[in-house]
Amino acid sequence: MPVTKRRRFVHIHVAWMLAAALVLTLLESLTYELFFIVSLIGLLIAVELTAPFRVTPRWRRRLRWVVLLGLAGFGYILLRRLLALLPPEVF
Repeated sequence: MPVTKRRRFVHIHVAWMLAAALVLTLLESLTYELFFIVSLIGLLIAVELTAPFRVTPRWRRRLRWVVLLGLAGFGYILLRRLLALLPPEVF
């Protein structure tokens, strides 16, 4: 039985996340924020590598919302890090 494109996408992303967790653990840099960012990068790469040429299946259109939520989470992390760097007098 051939692997469907949806399963191939899931396999790519899960493999990326496992490899990211392993590498971050080996580097002793594993944090929730860093793992989220590296996983988001993997998601974006998997989306682009498995993109169809002609017809977009329905599950790919729903994937757009997952990407948007991930980018919103990235913006939140970026904002928190930026606010932590600014001196308290700025507020």
